[in-house]
Amino acid sequence: MGTGTNIGRVRGLGSAHHGAMHWWRQRLTAGGNIVTMVWFVVSLFRLPSLDHASVVTWLQSPFNAVMMLLLVGSVFYHFRLGLQTVIEDYQHEGSRFVAIVLLNFYTIALAAIAVFSILKIAFGAA
Repeated sequence: MGTGTNIGRVRGLGSAHHGAMHWWRQRLTAGGNIVTMVWFVVSLFRLPSLDHASVVTWLQSPFNAVMMLLLVGSVFYHFRLGLQTVIEDYQHEGSRFVAIVLLNFYTIALAAIAVFSILKIAFGAA
């Protein structure tokens, strides 16, 4: 037998046991964000100037392009995890599903635009 009331077990109420993994993923992406943002800021300070040509040349380096892709992936995944927690905690049951679906579409669309932009510059498209 499990814990809780009989009716609670029948309805499936209680912990879904996904909270620990969600918490752990938020902490890992936060650590990734710190590492990649420190790299990003230090890299920008090391540029001779922040004009368009210098930044494009900097981003055409394979190492810098890969690091930017890692930064984008980590930041957007962390963003989605954080807002999902807010929605789950404060949104009413009826509109929670719709809000999470919209959040996922929004996050994927913005991340795709960022990845496309980085790859376009990295591969030298004008």
